[in-house]
Amino acid sequence: MDQRLLEHLTTGVVVLDAELRVRWMNPSAESMLGISLERVRQTGLECIDHQNSDVRTRLAAALAHQHPYTQREVPLALANGTSITVDYTASPLSKDELLLEFDARDRLMRISREEALVAHQEMIKVLSRGLAHEVKNPLGGIRGAAQLLERDLPDESLAEFTRIIVEEADRLRDLVDRMLGPNIVAEHQPLNIHAVLERVRTLLKAETTSVSFVGDYDPSLPELVGDQGQLIQAILNVARNAVQALEEHQSPSPTVTLKTRARRQFTLGAERYRLVCEVSIIDNGPGIPAHLHDSLFYPMISGRAEGSGLGLSIAQSILHQHHGLIECESTQGNTLFRLLIPMQSAAQDKEGAHE
Repeated sequence: MDQRLLEHLTTGVVVLDAELRVRWMNPSAESMLGISLERVRQTGLECIDHQNSDVRTRLAAALAHQHPYTQREVPLALANGTSITVDYTASPLSKDELLLEFDARDRLMRISREEALVAHQEMIKVLSRGLAHEVKNPLGGIRGAAQLLERDLPDESLAEFTRIIVEEADRLRDLVDRMLGPNIVAEHQPLNIHAVLERVRTLLKAETTSVSFVGDYDPSLPELVGDQGQLIQAILNVARNAVQALEEHQSPSPTVTLKTRARRQFTLGAERYRLVCEVSIIDNGPGIPAHLHDSLFYPMISGRAEGSGLGLSIAQSILHQHHGLIECESTQGNTLFRLLIPMQSAAQDKEGAHE
């Protein structure tokens, strides 16, 4: 009876013997750890974590002293090559049995990270609108005054200076407009995301001959509803950054990979979608400096001396208009930008679920 109850828990449960070998585990643990009980029964902890010797030491101490303990957000490197983050509790049942309870944290951590990204983007919008108001009003006055002054100048050669004032005022106005992101209403229509990616690849191949482009597409992806022009702009902004990083650092065999996959029953922010399109832009360049990771999507933040720092901010803004978002993972030799776009709205998903 007890075992039958444990088999229906969503928490992963593993029972170890006195030698810390697997005696039993429930289906949730099998799914979480990517293993089957029949394959790992009477084997050591390598199936749970094949790298962290600290886990074995702590478990042995808990069993020896008959004292339970809990650890939070522990990264486990699994034998199948993947890694997960878990909270786990070790509870001695006897001198010969130790019960482990695993609670996966990856999904909750990802949701928290996505909610933080959404909150940051909303904060950026508010700050940008305030900045635009405070900057554009005096710029209009400066521009108008320069034009009036030009009419009354006694020497035509002096008009060159008033024209510089007007041009620089216009440049600053355009910069503020770009900070605000797309200023046109998105026209959402059914589109093929692979046609968007191929357009981006064509544009980039026309700009550079030193970088290779690889397409890794999921042909089973259905059409999604979005603004094709804006999505091209968002993906182009991200991919162009990758190309520029590869060229500036002269990476060996520079390659940008455009990849699509489907994510099912996926949560973005506070909404859960039946199907989400995942577009990954991957490069083998130098990676993004660690100090920029948390501020990467803020306007005016750039790792390049001549960069405006607006490309990623605008791309994130476009994705938010599509109820999606952009995530980034970067290490030396592998930088991945993941664009997540719902195939349809959460409301449509709910309607479809009730049909």
